[in-house]
Amino acid sequence: MIKNFDIIIVGGGAAGFFTAINIAEKNPKLKIAILERGKEVLSKVRISGGGRCNVTHACFEPNELVKFYPRGEKELRGPFHQFCSGDTIEWFEKHGVELKIEEDGRMFPVSNSSQTIIDCFLKATEKLNIKVLTGQSVQSIFKKENHWKIDTQNENFAAEKLIMATGSNPKIWEMLQEHGHAIVSPVPSLFTFNIKDSRIKELPGVAAQVTVNVKDTKLESTGPLLITHWGMSGPAILKLSAWGARILHNKNYQFTIFVNWLNDVDYEDAEKILKNLKQEHAKKAVSKKSPFDFPNRLWESLVLASGIDSDSSDSEQAKQTKWADLSKNQLQNLTTQLTKAEFKVNGKSTFKEEFVTAGGIDLKEINFKTMESKIHENLYFAGEIVNIDAITGGFNFQNAWTSGFILAQNI
Repeated sequence: MIKNFDIIIVGGGAAGFFTAINIAEKNPKLKIAILERGKEVLSKVRISGGGRCNVTHACFEPNELVKFYPRGEKELRGPFHQFCSGDTIEWFEKHGVELKIEEDGRMFPVSNSSQTIIDCFLKATEKLNIKVLTGQSVQSIFKKENHWKIDTQNENFAAEKLIMATGSNPKIWEMLQEHGHAIVSPVPSLFTFNIKDSRIKELPGVAAQVTVNVKDTKLESTGPLLITHWGMSGPAILKLSAWGARILHNKNYQFTIFVNWLNDVDYEDAEKILKNLKQEHAKKAVSKKSPFDFPNRLWESLVLASGIDSDSSDSEQAKQTKWADLSKNQLQNLTTQLTKAEFKVNGKSTFKEEFVTAGGIDLKEINFKTMESKIHENLYFAGEIVNIDAITGGFNFQNAWTSGFILAQNI
C-alpha cells in the first residue's frame, strides 16, 4: 500500500525538522512526513557542541557571515539576506528557546543542553501534525508523472514535493546522481593534524595565538592553536583543514606546516626583539621565562630546539645559557623556531563530534532563491546534502536553518 503525502522530507536531522516546521506553520493544511533511516531523530543535534548544541553564531551581517564558508560563500549571500543569524535567534525565542552568546561568538541555548532544541522541534512537529517516521531507510526514489515515489526497506510513499535533507549520505548522493545530479566527491573537512615531534610531545593542553601556513600552498590561517596528545588542534588548525579540505586530501594528509608562534611578528622583527633582549637581560638565563605572550613550557621547548641549553634543575643552574652568551647562530635558530617552526603532519583525526564533509550536490544545479533543483521540478535540498560547509562555530547549523526557511517560504 502506498502512503500519500503532499510533502516528504527525507532526513530527520536539523535541516529536515526546521524545514518541515516552517512549511507546516505557513500552510497547516499540507500533509507532511519526515522519513528518518535511524531509530532516533536529531542524533547529530544531540551531540553537537559537546551536547550543548551550537545553534548559530553572533555574526549578523550577511556579507561577513558568508566568509566562514569555504564552500558556498557566493551562493549563500542572497539566502543570508533573507534569513540570517538574527532571524534564527528570533525564531527560536518565538518557539520558547532563549539563546545566549559566548565570548567567542558561538550561540547556545540558555539551558546549555541540546535536548532543549530537540524538545522544541518534537513539540512543534506534534502540534503541527507532521508525521515523523523512523527506521525508514530509503532504497529508491523515482518520478512518476507529477509525483515522487519513495520506497523504503518496508514501505512505499508518494508525494508531490520531495525534500532531501540527508546530510553527507553517500547512498542518497548515488540515487540523485542516477537522476542526473552531479555530485562533488566528498572529502573530510574540520579535522586536526597528527604530528609526532619532540618539541610538542610534553605540551598537551598548551595553547597560543599563531599564524599557520601549509608549505607549497597558499593556505594560511591565524587564531588559537592547541597542542594535543596526537598533534595540533584549535581554531587555527580547523580553519586550515576546512579551507584546505581538497588540497590536503590530495596530499593524502602528508604535508608540512610552518607555525609562527608570534602570530603577526615576522622573522626580521623577531630577530630585532631577541637582540634587544640579549642586551637588556644579558645576565639572565634564556630559558627561564618566556618574553612573549605564550606559556613558559612552550618557550623552554623552542629554546631547547634552537640548540640552547635549557636544563632548569637547580644543580645544573650554572649550565644554563645566559642571554649575553647567545651565539649569532643560536639567536637565528631561535628566531626561526619562533616565526617559522616547521612541523611534519602525518594524518588527521576527527575533531570531537564534528563530521563535516566538503562535497555534495553541485551548487550550479540549485536555485538558491528557492532551494529547488534546476534539473527536477518539486525536488528540493536543505542543509549539508549540497556542496556547502563551514568552519566550526554554529555556521553549519545556520546553513541548515537558512536553507530550510527559504525552501518553506517558496513552498
